Amino acid sequence: MEREMATSFYSEEELQQMGFAHVGHDVMISRKASIYGASNIWIGNHVRVDDFCVLSGKITFGNYIHVAVTTTLFGGTAGITFEDYTGISSHCAVYAASDDYSGDFMTNPTVPEKFTNVIEEPVVIKKYSNIGAGCIILPGVTIAEGCALCAMTLATKDTKPWGIYLGYQCIRIKERSQKMLELDISELEAD
Repeated sequence: MEREMATSFYSEEELQQMGFAHVGHDVMISRKASIYGASNIWIGNHVRVDDFCVLSGKITFGNYIHVAVTTTLFGGTAGITFEDYTGISSHCAVYAASDDYSGDFMTNPTVPEKFTNVIEEPVVIKKYSNIGAGCIILPGVTIAEGCALCAMTLATKDTKPWGIYLGYQCIRIKERSQKMLELDISELEAD
């Protein structure tokens, strides 16, 4: 099993050769992930990106981050930031760039730029936040510290700290426990 894990993910040497802006230690990126613009991607320590994920554009990963299978991150030039101790489950999509679907412009990358209007605003996933399976986060959204998005939530607006959010209107349904803040993570922070 250990050998299988070692060959399923790029080695540290291979990651260094891929041209990332920065690669920390204990980084595991699946060989089945698609990476576009590695020079725009900054990776901290203890980061894992699973099979069939797409990383495109400006992306910053802090420390202790997990990106689960088939998640797509479109950072564009505005960027997506994952702060420390965050995770995103499978089948999610995060967009820091999106076409303008108002009908005033044409859409898709095959149309000349003068006929389109790409909206680009940074997305930030704050410390201790978790994104459930099948969630979508749109440009300009900040997921506040300690938030959890339930599966299939559509985030079109900022959240407030330590809440659990649900649904296509991203409604806060209850408070989230802050007990994890009492854990002694000094050995993690020293890393």
